[in-house]
Amino acid sequence: MFQVIMNKVLFLVLLQSVVYHGFAQEYVEDTVTLPREVSLDVMIGQMIMTGIGDQSYMRAGDPVLRDIREGKVGGVIFFEKNINKNSPADQLRRSIAMLNAEAAIRLFVSIDEEGGKVNRLKPKYGFPETKTAAYLGAIDDLDTTRYYAAATASTLHELGFNLNYAPDVDVAINPENPVIAKIGRSFSADAAEVAKHASAVVDVHREYEVMTVLKHFPGHGSSHADSHLGVADVTSYWQFSELMPYKYMLDSGRVDAIMTAHIVNKHLDPSGYPATLSPVIVPEILRGFLGYDGAVFSDDMQMHAISKNFGFKESIKLAILADVDVLMFANNVPGNEKRSAAEIHEIIKSFVEAGEISVDRIRKSYDRIMRMKSNL
Repeated sequence: MFQVIMNKVLFLVLLQSVVYHGFAQEYVEDTVTLPREVSLDVMIGQMIMTGIGDQSYMRAGDPVLRDIREGKVGGVIFFEKNINKNSPADQLRRSIAMLNAEAAIRLFVSIDEEGGKVNRLKPKYGFPETKTAAYLGAIDDLDTTRYYAAATASTLHELGFNLNYAPDVDVAINPENPVIAKIGRSFSADAAEVAKHASAVVDVHREYEVMTVLKHFPGHGSSHADSHLGVADVTSYWQFSELMPYKYMLDSGRVDAIMTAHIVNKHLDPSGYPATLSPVIVPEILRGFLGYDGAVFSDDMQMHAISKNFGFKESIKLAILADVDVLMFANNVPGNEKRSAAEIHEIIKSFVEAGEISVDRIRKSYDRIMRMKSNL
């Protein structure tokens, strides 16, 4: 079983040997009490994160509004295509207000705002300038990191966003990595430096009431391929240091949620499943070994690493059985590949009714999601 058994001792030695410059704080587990009488439909709905469509402003008849009203959506994600070029801030606030008005349970209203190339709210639309993580890591001045994090977090808060898929805590193991280092998404090749700057970003976001999602577990920094385009196999390149930022930030209580990578790592899971679908990587390493029991988000389930290698229905089942809590379907795909929240909800429910996924498994995700939402 995953060379976890053989490697656990090595993991422990490595993780316990790290001295993090007085950074660690006691990690306090969330102990929110949750209502037990919740319908299966409601619990499944909270597990679904979806794009809002291709429009740059919401209309009363938009399908996503119906799906939210029917309890089949727990969160939404915005992209640059959803920004109205004429009145970007006003239209974003209006759209977010319309979405929230339909939700019986507060929505995750999310966006990718790492800075640099991963940046939807661009200066050309009147939003603040951002910098890449690589730029901030090279300067290595926490005040500068906090300054740019505050510009982003305050903008998100003012618009109505409450969740940012940032910071990226990948370690820049491979400087030629086409999807991480080459486009400046990693703070450093040093795991402690990554954690230091990422922690500053998380702290500032919390000041502005915006939650964060660390990515991409168990580490995308050593990859030689882009999982948007196909399978990225890091078996020959991955290093133990890629787990260190998660360890540091868990110890200091700076983890709101974690996103999985669609990368294959046969050292961690010999079956060759990508991390998002692996029966080992989240359950045994993230939850079992690192002791994390918070919400886990998938990266976009429509990326080619998943969509071209696993069936639509099968990938949903595998991700849930792999202990992923929130499944993201961004719908940045051709029209015939778009999937509604109602369709995804029906598929998950059919697996439960067939006994392939237990109600208890769904409830565990619901409980983690609701604990996280209690902190919004």
